[in-house]
Amino acid sequence: MTLYIALFNAKHNIIQVEENSIFTWRQESGDIDESMLINKIKRESSIHFFEMVAGENYPIKEKDITITIKKAEPFS
Repeated sequence: MTLYIALFNAKHNIIQVEENSIFTWRQESGDIDESMLINKIKRESSIHFFEMVAGENYPIKEKDITITIKKAEPFS
């Protein structure tokens, strides 16, 4: 398994705050599946980020979040 790192930007279609962060994950060596990575970032990072920003009374849905991968590469 290889450790990878990605630099990404996440935007919500209503909330004006953006998430600019990095994400690390392990996968078999090879090409990065960008759609898998985007879904993984939404589930494991961005949905929690926007829930913190929005507070308890505003439900956050994955479909309302757009992820842009700026750069992704093996991490050593």
